[in-house]
Amino acid sequence: MTTAEHPLVIRARQLAADLLVPRAERVDQEGFPASHVQALKSSGLLGLNAPTEYGGAAAPGAVARETAEILAGACCSTWFVVTQHYTPVKLLASADVPVRERLLRPLATGELLAGIAYAHVRAFPRIPVRATPERGGWRFDGTVPWYTGWTLNDVMLLAGVSEADDVVFAFTEAREQPGLRASAPMRLAALTAARTVSLELHGLWLPGEAVVLRTPRQKLALVDRPRNANASPAVFGVAYAALELLEGSPDAKDTARSLRGRLDEARRESYALWDHPVPHECFEERLAWKLRAHDLMRAATTAALVAGGGRSTLMDSRAQRLAREAMFLLVQGQTAEVRRAHLDHLSC
Repeated sequence: MTTAEHPLVIRARQLAADLLVPRAERVDQEGFPASHVQALKSSGLLGLNAPTEYGGAAAPGAVARETAEILAGACCSTWFVVTQHYTPVKLLASADVPVRERLLRPLATGELLAGIAYAHVRAFPRIPVRATPERGGWRFDGTVPWYTGWTLNDVMLLAGVSEADDVVFAFTEAREQPGLRASAPMRLAALTAARTVSLELHGLWLPGEAVVLRTPRQKLALVDRPRNANASPAVFGVAYAALELLEGSPDAKDTARSLRGRLDEARRESYALWDHPVPHECFEERLAWKLRAHDLMRAATTAALVAGGGRSTLMDSRAQRLAREAMFLLVQGQTAEVRRAHLDHLSC
């Protein structure tokens, strides 16, 4: 079976064609509807990286990347909500803890949708969220600056840093509760539909059995560093969607052809590094292709704006939406190291 023939890739394409693309501009302006959440839960895509014994698909990395491209190119807000779900599933699948038996199957089958609240751990030496052992569990205090999927997600994976410099990951319900309050949804230049809020934690207590992982911060950083140097499949999804618009414009066919060839090369080289057997090797090469992919995404979405002319200034313009989503992807998951490299690259 080729990647294109995988049932989840076929399902992602159907979902994109039947629901996501036709409603993408409306979702961008009006918000993420309950019907989208239900469609995702019933699609099987939420179990993409979950073990088969828990109802998941255990799909290979190439399938995960292709489905991400499809969703991001169709509706980046939908992709962003879905991609939050996969980290909690992956973490539970590799852990031998009580919360695994409680949550992994409903997350794998789509009964529950998960979000993540841990990007702030990358802000070290700042500690936005402190985790403190208390009464056989953990108390969380501080601010989660960004949490996506509020009112859409059922559960969240929350992280804080302890005084011993360990990162503590624990699950809780994605709702206001004693010790947890959410801001109003942020009005963003792109992906407002994904319902991003900040979370204030004042003595949020979670029991010990809610913890899925406790690991030294430095050890986590070693795993996290190469992952953030890889080019995101969403970047390719948005870039290819822009090229489809260009290819429909008689004046832009040569531009589209040139950009597609270069984008195909960047995708091929980037994904070969994704599949490298040693994740922490080839860091500089990974980062170079990531920046190249960003350049090409920016060029493709800018070309789509230019080809659209004055229509591109309308809020229901697909080209404009893609350009704003591309702007979001330039900074999504950004670390200080990646930001410095990107700025240096842009100065050349």
